[in-house]
Amino acid sequence: MDADLDTLVTALYVTTDDLLKTDPRFAPPRPAVGFVPRVSDAEVVTLAVMQALLGFTSERRWLRHAKSHMAQLFPYLPGQSGYNKRLRALSGTISWLVGALGRDTAVFTDDVWIADSTPVECARSREAALRSELAGFAEYGYCASHSRYFWGLRLHLVCTLHGLPIGAALTGAKADERQVLLDILADPRLADRSPRQLLIADKNYFGDQFEAALPDANIELLRPARKGETERPGTRFFKPLRQVIESINDTLKGQLNLEAHGGRTPGGVIVRVWQRILAMTAAIWHNDRIGAPTLRSLTAYDH
Repeated sequence: MDADLDTLVTALYVTTDDLLKTDPRFAPPRPAVGFVPRVSDAEVVTLAVMQALLGFTSERRWLRHAKSHMAQLFPYLPGQSGYNKRLRALSGTISWLVGALGRDTAVFTDDVWIADSTPVECARSREAALRSELAGFAEYGYCASHSRYFWGLRLHLVCTLHGLPIGAALTGAKADERQVLLDILADPRLADRSPRQLLIADKNYFGDQFEAALPDANIELLRPARKGETERPGTRFFKPLRQVIESINDTLKGQLNLEAHGGRTPGGVIVRVWQRILAMTAAIWHNDRIGAPTLRSLTAYDH
């Protein structure tokens, strides 16, 4: 296979369709009697991944573009309202597909993971924050990397060194990163990890109770020493490897427009974040299958 958008979306559609037929419990529930959708769940997922890879943040503009340029791939396309409803209904399916595609790569079993969180801003003005349906889910938090406060959410990620998402969670901006990480690692779908899994994180992932819980999960934590602590093992590896997670966040924000999600409700934001995580996972999955030299490269798929 070639590294181009057509081959990626064809492989993704066929694989998604097969996975949903094999395990239909991960598809959105539908009544036994009623209208048969004119566009399948696998087609909607494929459309969502293409939208993220091609950089369309507006669903209306994306569907106009798809109708003009992709009629041969999608004989029928829903309107913006129908597409949005189908996408939100597929939120759980998209989350499941991230793991299913990830486990189908050679790098899923890497014995080194990286953990971090990054802000997902949802509004700038005070009035927008007060009126938003996200109030209560989104909240004010502080971004130490950019030395600024923001109103929104935090995306917590656990990835391999190749950038493949292993686990993720979307929380309020003030959520305890350590507890969220423990919840991610408790996912039974990660039970088949390496017997000695190394986890690299920043110095905010500290605390006796937190670090005591990790060996019970067969995970060894490597992090920089905090002020007043003695130097910890693996210090020489932190700087270059910490750049990997920053690069992953830059891929999500710079190439996949994570912060331009446009969601106005909790469900809308959640599915748009998962849409971008799936797009990055699908690119890594396809690059792994074709033997591409750089797994996280999206250059072949963004035009």
